[in-house]
Amino acid sequence: MRSRQILCPTDFSITASHALSYAVEMANLYGVGVRLLHVVSEPFSDHHYGLAVESAAELEQQITSFATESLMKIQLEVQQELNAGLTVKTVIRSGLVLREILAEAEEGEIGMIVIASHGRQGISHLLNPNIGEALAYKAKCPVLVVK
Repeated sequence: MRSRQILCPTDFSITASHALSYAVEMANLYGVGVRLLHVVSEPFSDHHYGLAVESAAELEQQITSFATESLMKIQLEVQQELNAGLTVKTVIRSGLVLREILAEAEEGEIGMIVIASHGRQGISHLLNPNIGEALAYKAKCPVLVVK
């Protein structure tokens, strides 16, 4: 962990922002960098984007543009919060969210994943998979799920 970055996947929600605060605190504690990840999920239909488009290709392009701009803003904020000498990097991947987070963790030699819980319960929890919960079982590194 001491030489590996902390991966913090984000969907740009308030809960993800809260998880990022934990990631920054841990990065400063361990003296490691932060890697922000956003996965453009398939199909391209997340309500956080607020986009109106005519085709799937146009939607993917606009989502990627939105994600790039949003990650750049977050990157600047996080860099100011990190101790001197620590870095924050951003990555955008496309595909199935769980698969892409796991791939980034392995390819990027990540020491820990800090992710927000979606906070769903009951039937909504059964119909919408909890990525944080799945990561805790499948990731090869420690996972902190933040409520």
